[in-house]
Formats: sequence, structure tokens, C-alpha cells
Amino acid sequence: MRSRPHWLIHRFPVACATCLLLAAGATPLTAQSRHGRRQRRHATSLLPLRYDAPRSVEALDADLASMLHSRVRSGRWGIMVVSLTRGDTLFEINPDQSLRPASTMKLFTSALAFDRLGPDYEFATDVLRDGPIDSAGGIEGNLVLRGDGDPSLSNRFLRGEPDAPMQALARAVAATGVRRVHGDLVGDATAFAGQAIPVGWLHRYLGASYAARVSALSLNDNLVWVAVSPGANGKAASVALEPSSSALPVRNQVRTVAGSAGSRIIVRARGDGSIVASGWIGSRCGTRLYELVIEDPALFTVGAFRDALAAAGVRVDGRIRLGPTPATAIKVTSLPSPPLARIVAAMNRESINHYAELLFRDAVRGPDRSAVGSVDLGAALLRRFLTDKVGAPANAVSVTDGSGLSTLDRVTPRAMVDLLSYADRASWGPAFHASLPVAGESELLRRRMRRTPAQGNLHAKTGTTDDVISLGGYVTAIDGEVLAFSFIYNGSDRWNAKTTIDGMGATLASFVRE
Repeated sequence: MRSRPHWLIHRFPVACATCLLLAAGATPLTAQSRHGRRQRRHATSLLPLRYDAPRSVEALDADLASMLHSRVRSGRWGIMVVSLTRGDTLFEINPDQSLRPASTMKLFTSALAFDRLGPDYEFATDVLRDGPIDSAGGIEGNLVLRGDGDPSLSNRFLRGEPDAPMQALARAVAATGVRRVHGDLVGDATAFAGQAIPVGWLHRYLGASYAARVSALSLNDNLVWVAVSPGANGKAASVALEPSSSALPVRNQVRTVAGSAGSRIIVRARGDGSIVASGWIGSRCGTRLYELVIEDPALFTVGAFRDALAAAGVRVDGRIRLGPTPATAIKVTSLPSPPLARIVAAMNRESINHYAELLFRDAVRGPDRSAVGSVDLGAALLRRFLTDKVGAPANAVSVTDGSGLSTLDRVTPRAMVDLLSYADRASWGPAFHASLPVAGESELLRRRMRRTPAQGNLHAKTGTTDDVISLGGYVTAIDGEVLAFSFIYNGSDRWNAKTTIDGMGATLASFVRE
């Protein structure tokens, strides 16, 4: 088995027309890799970024306005720049216009999660038994895997193969002396309401990794990789799942063609939950990996847990199924997550929609895990947070998900700057700041605003879809003045809008008041 590189998983966290997948099909990694190289060649071929160095508020206003009018041909802008040091507004264009935020929506989700749970909060995925255990290590009843909405059940946080979290839990179960489960293996995903796909996600997104299904019991970002390898000595090809899950039957219809180094393989998920791989692969061809989005994440995770238990020497006699945890169940073991600050940092730096959707619902549950997480309750909680604590207008934000992928999400630049200002003052502010990519240096801003005063200085969350370019965050001016900004563009001229935003960011970093 092999772990797929993380940069291949989440390089395109939002909709990109050339890398969308069919809802029922899979895409080979080689196709996404080629697309990534084309994007990088385009990025590195751009001319040096143009920006200004204003020496007064009036000059800053004129410079930013000139950039907007001269570089972008169409679309709608909403912009606001505020000095957190002095408290005045330096620039604004349509600050109260409701616009699609794309992934800058994750700023709101981050703040809500930090404010509700705290940066040191840890999730816990529990294993419980609902029957006694005998002297031979046999459980006279069922074993329950209870989801806690933990985004970190991924080898991004646990080093190893994609099933590393389930392997760790299985070893912990075996270490308690459990050797056999005479009943069923049950997955409990009732911590969240059962809405796997948020309202406003376009159908064409649904086969892509950035639109993985939402569940309180999730594994490997709710993606599975189908590994197809040529068979030895003319035998049929080998088809394996990474991570392995007995919840997903595999039908192997791939033949090996002797002497060939090519392949033609189709991998599809069927309505009955099975995966079918068909076609051919050459005997001199290397292993081909294909990615699928899991339609039933909780059952998939329970199947992976069963396979991990078997590998750890724990036999399950019954079937795998989903259901609530009995009130009398006794905890066997638990797998804690990293602190929330680490999870939010991964979410913002790589713009992982799946993490944002889980955290949006986790905030509803609160630190005592007393409520059921849902998008509707998350949206209501966000509105109360913005009005009661942040001080934003009640109608400034309207959302149907926590990631910004929904086409129905709307925020105003003023609400975003209000949020940034509140986060800067909050006790969890340092963790919020640290979660954001840095211009010219890290993650999604690594190739932007390089060799300008913004490099190593401006830190912000990006947002990108086919018709949205946005950026929200902080930058320090030459004299040490800290600025909060929100740039949101909705329209079709997004490449020019992106360049304009980068120029404005570098201009803010070059600003000083005489």
C-alpha cells in the first residue's frame, strides 16, 4: 500500500472547470498531476506584479481605485480596508454588498469554532461495547464506533497509510484484551444531522475530492483510492482499496496484457455500494491510482475499522451496520484528535472544504457535545455570534455551508473586516492568525505577491471558484500599522481580478502615513 501525496489530494479545493470529476467515476492521479503542472507553468510565466507605494491615506485611496478601474473589465467588487491600529477606514468599495465569498467563508467557520470550542479543544472517536466481556476476551454484544465529527481521522495527522487512524484504534482495542466480538460492529454517526451534501453545492462538483460527503464519522477525508496493478505471469490484475474497507465490495474486471506498458481502466462506484474496475493494464505498467468520493462515509469507516480489527487479531462475528450508541454502553478505548488549532491551520492553509463542513457542525455541538450538528443550526449560531459578539449587522451574512463552496453563500466585506477585527482582539487570536497562509511563502499564497513588501508579511485566506476571487486577512504597513482587509470579486474576469487583488495587497504593505 502507498499513501497518496497530500498536495495531490487538496491542490484544488474549490471548483476548477478542467479538473471536475464525474459524480459516479474516478480520476487517475496522473491527469490531476498534469493539470497541476500546467497551472504552475502559467503562474510562473506572469509578469512582475505592479503595485504602488502610497504615502498618505488620500494617495492610498487613489492608487487602489486606479487599480480597480484599469485592470478588471467586468464583474462586481466589494472591498474594505481598516486600520486596526488607528481604527479608521482607509478604503471601501461597496462594503455592504452581499457577495459570494468562496473559501474566505472559512474565516467565519474558523472564528466560530475557536470562539465556541477554544484552540486547545480535542475531538475523541470512541469505541464502546454494549455487552459484558468474558475471560477469553469475547464481547457478548456489539462493538460501537462512535463518531465525534473529528476532521483529523486522516494520515495527514497520523503518519502512515490511509487507514492509520483505524489501525491505531484497532490496536488500542486489542491492547485492552478484546479478542472477539460475538455481535455486530456498529457505526454511530448521529452526532450530525443526516445532510451529506449541503444546499447550493452544484451537481458537477460532487465527484471531486473538494466536495466530499459530510458525516460525523469520517475517514481519509471520505475518499478512497483504487489501486490497480498488473498481475504476475499473465494473471488477472490486482485491485485494492486504500484504505481497505469491507463495506465496499470490489468487482475486478481488469485483465493484464503481456508486454504492454500502457493501460485503459475505468473505475466506477455503483448504486449498491460496490466498486467496479474494468479494462486492461500492461504487464510492464506501474500501479495506477484512481480516486473516488465515498457516498456513505460512516459505513465506509466502519468497514475500514473491521478490516483493521482483523489485522490486529480481533474477530467480529456479526455484520457491520449503522446505529446509535446504547445509553448503557461502556467505553473500551478512544482516539483523541490533535488540538483544534492544528486542524484549523490545515483547513485554512490548504483550503480543505471537508474540514470546514465538519467544524461548522462541531461548533453547534459545543464543548459538551450536547447538541446535534447541522448546517441550519450552524448558520443560526453564526448569525448570533456575529451580531452579539462581533457587532456585524444581522443581515450581513447568509450561508448554507461552512466552506464557501455553496453558490448560495453571501457575505459583505464589512462583515468580514468586522470578524477580522474581533479575531485580532480575541484570546484565540494568535491561533487564528497562525492558521492563515503567508504571501510568497506558504500554501495557497506561496506563489502570490512574491518579491514585494507583502511577502512574509500579508497573511490571509484565499477564495477561488469559476466566478469568485477573494482574499481576506491582515497586512502590516511600513510604519507597523496593522490593517485588516476584505477583497471580494464576483465575475468572469477572475485572472485579472486575482492580479489586481495581489497588487492591492502589495500596495497596502507599501503604505505609510506621512
